[in-house]
Amino acid sequence: MKVGTPKETAPDELRVALVPDTATRLAAAGLEVSVESGAGANAYIDDESYRKAGVKVAEDAAALFGDADAVLKVQAPSLPEVELLKRDSILVSFLQPATQGDIVKALSARHVTAFSLELLPRISRAQSMDALSSQASAAGYKSVLIAAARLGKFFPMMMTAAGTVAPARVLVMGAGVAGLQAIATARRLGAVVSAYDVRPAVKEEVQSLGATFIELPLEAQEGQGGYAREQSEEFLTKQRELIGEHVGKSDVVITTAAVPGRRAPLLVTAAMVNGMRPGSVIVDLAADTGGNVEVTKPGEEIDVDGVVVVGTRNLPATMPLHASQLFARNVANLLLHLVKDGAIKLDFEDEITKGCCVTHAGELVSERAKQLLGAAAK
Repeated sequence: MKVGTPKETAPDELRVALVPDTATRLAAAGLEVSVESGAGANAYIDDESYRKAGVKVAEDAAALFGDADAVLKVQAPSLPEVELLKRDSILVSFLQPATQGDIVKALSARHVTAFSLELLPRISRAQSMDALSSQASAAGYKSVLIAAARLGKFFPMMMTAAGTVAPARVLVMGAGVAGLQAIATARRLGAVVSAYDVRPAVKEEVQSLGATFIELPLEAQEGQGGYAREQSEEFLTKQRELIGEHVGKSDVVITTAAVPGRRAPLLVTAAMVNGMRPGSVIVDLAADTGGNVEVTKPGEEIDVDGVVVVGTRNLPATMPLHASQLFARNVANLLLHLVKDGAIKLDFEDEITKGCCVTHAGELVSERAKQLLGAAAK
């Protein structure tokens, strides 16, 4: 079976879905591996590094797509790329079925068996394939570095001959993978960190990292697979009323709250931003899905009366080398789960295969994708 990885074409996407180490693993499983020339350049991986790993380097995307039985990508293919895919081939990538309805339909019409990494079941057997978690970890780490660079204060307490400087106060909203990594990174830099999440179950994890868990008198909002469930507007209004005081006391606020397949919940209002001290910084990790902060402008960094609000899109892509290495391992693990004796053997009784397969044999087969597409159409 032939496996190909093209150059990513989405704006500002610097990652690649195949690195030399994972190519070696795929080859050892009896797969023939190829990559488009220049695919790894933005992640500091040159064509020669692939060749040394036994990878065939294709000169252009058309040649690669036309030859590949399975295609590994980071972002969903564009409509022109879907037309290049072989009929009845395999695709593994982020697909975002809730917002990529046209792509999903085109993949189905092409009889492509497409696997969406967002829909991977949250079970222990699938942890090594969980690209959402690996990329969220990179985003959480980078968010703190951005905040530290923008903040006009030290993060740690500094005791000098000129006097003692108090540490920065950091509030992390959302204690999933990205939030926990943000907490750990801010603590390493010496900040005083507090965190809030609608799931009380994460309290011990937050405290184990040396942060204070903020408890509000609200009903728990635990969803399926450990994610927070989508909250009602009534709940969010009450939450914003209670959390506002904590936002106002913080030098840095990092928001990470997301519900898979939905618009990000609004956690920080414009009034809360106006209540922060000038020089404070907000980094909104949910900018790609609408933002947790009312004033966020996706893809931009703005100043709101002295408060810097960072809405950088796709933060993992700003760390392309390590983010690609982690992503490539996730993708290779999923592909090898589907491969038996050097060929794809699909077992739709298997929870992993069934859970993240979106299209197969000309049909939309994922119930979760159907729900997301239906919700997006309303």
